[in-house]
Amino acid sequence: MSVTRSYLDFEKPVAELESKLEELRTLASRDGAVSISEEVGRLEAKAASALSDIYATLTPWQKTQVARHPQRPHFIDYCAGLITEFTPLAGDRHYGEDQAIVAGFGRFEGRAVCVLGQEKGSTTESRLRHNFGMAKPEGYRKAVRLMEMADRFGLPVLAFVDTAGAFPGIEAEERGQAEAIARSTETCLGLGVPNVAVVIGEGGSGGAIALATANRVLMLEHAIYGVISPEGAASILWRDQGRAADAATAMKITAQDLLRLGIIDGIIPEATGGAHRGRDAAIANTGKAVAKALAEFDGLSPEEIRDRRAVKFLDIGRKL
Repeated sequence: MSVTRSYLDFEKPVAELESKLEELRTLASRDGAVSISEEVGRLEAKAASALSDIYATLTPWQKTQVARHPQRPHFIDYCAGLITEFTPLAGDRHYGEDQAIVAGFGRFEGRAVCVLGQEKGSTTESRLRHNFGMAKPEGYRKAVRLMEMADRFGLPVLAFVDTAGAFPGIEAEERGQAEAIARSTETCLGLGVPNVAVVIGEGGSGGAIALATANRVLMLEHAIYGVISPEGAASILWRDQGRAADAATAMKITAQDLLRLGIIDGIIPEATGGAHRGRDAAIANTGKAVAKALAEFDGLSPEEIRDRRAVKFLDIGRKL
């Protein structure tokens, strides 16, 4: 069953062209309809060209909108496409289970790995269940529990980051949100096994860093990664959320800016129009990038892996 495509504001020219295309295809499917294949082909080419032109010059704010697209593939899609024999584990052994972070063990290209991912959900019910990907302390403590287990058994850790940030509610603060994030970050830094993090949508603040303090940090082409949301930054700097576009530009949150600054290690290409228009390609490209990143650490001792990770993050501070 086909899913109705959702368009962003700046995609309006493409939406109009593709709407006309649907009308023509419906007309052509009727019995006795006149052949209009030539007109369909012309409109398809025009829509593809318009989409390509738009995505070739996206602003940081437009990339933010793409990163948040409701039909963009989420962690469970990447997990299903890349991980076999996935066995999820639940609970932090202190308070309870947090479904904002889905975590477990499985096989990546035949190799046993620990897999962590922030899941936003794709329906109203699943978004509420996963708390829109905003983890509470028990989510980060669950991640720590699994990373320590992976370290003990010599299993690489793969993290898929997609969150607007850690949950800011009172109950999260009461249960030690800041400490849980710090402990997760510390655990990432101390792993004697390689860890690779991929920002597949939003990489928001400490909520993202808690999983993304990795040997290799990769980003999807239209993902974003920053210390605060553009809206939050605009509220603080100018007391006006309407200036979110200005904040997005100033903050350097795009993959292209962050690669140039040395914050991330690589960009994974998306289909023209974003990962939601080429889900299989985005997942396959991510798999290739992760495999290449893991291969860089084959044969290294735990001490060498830890040292390289430490040097990577110290260099960021030294160079910026």
